[in-house]
Amino acid sequence: MLKIENLDVYYGHVHALKGISMEINQGELVALLGSNGAGKSTTLMSISGILRPKAGRITYDETDLTRESTRAIVQRGIVQCPEGRRIFGGLTVLENLRMGAMRRKERSNLSADLERVFGLFPILGQRKNQSGSTLSGGEQQMLAIARSLMADPHLLMLDEPSLGLAPIIVEEIFNVIRNLHHQGVTILLVEQNARQALEISDRCYVLETGRVVLSGSGDELKANPKIENYYLGGSAG
Repeated sequence: MLKIENLDVYYGHVHALKGISMEINQGELVALLGSNGAGKSTTLMSISGILRPKAGRITYDETDLTRESTRAIVQRGIVQCPEGRRIFGGLTVLENLRMGAMRRKERSNLSADLERVFGLFPILGQRKNQSGSTLSGGEQQMLAIARSLMADPHLLMLDEPSLGLAPIIVEEIFNVIRNLHHQGVTILLVEQNARQALEISDRCYVLETGRVVLSGSGDELKANPKIENYYLGGSAG
């Protein structure tokens, strides 16, 4: 479904991605792991067209996206839920969700999709007439994910959905991600919570300083000593 080949991305003179390659098949949940500054968000922004690669290629359903505009990429159904939530605080929950559906040409199913996201996140249904700024951090993260789902994504990219949240909310967010995966949504998950990401993913890639250093299934990587030592709380050796 999505293929990245030998991608090089720079921030000015800083070489942020160094020839990375990866792929996502339809219906998969693929996790992208790594520490701060490893290049995870840069990868998502490159797929979204926000950053332009200096070399390499990104294809989606065999269409070259490397030089396409962000607008055109979103119209193809590639939707990014950004790190830090970035909801519209001055709009109500319902207005935020309707904003998420703006890319869609077919709008006849909006009511059904609203009911779907309220089923996934019942608290949003209870808060639908409240402004986004009045929600808790966890509720804002739920709204950010729900807004992305209203775009009817073919590929949903989630950037650090558990960041800064209480453990009970993290568990709820990951349950929703797991349910979306079981419903057939293709997901690229950027996450520092390696343990949770490995539990729910089909496959994982690990980035270090802009390079893919490990890849494999969740079970394979959980058994890898490097993952255990540096990402799952084992003692470094």
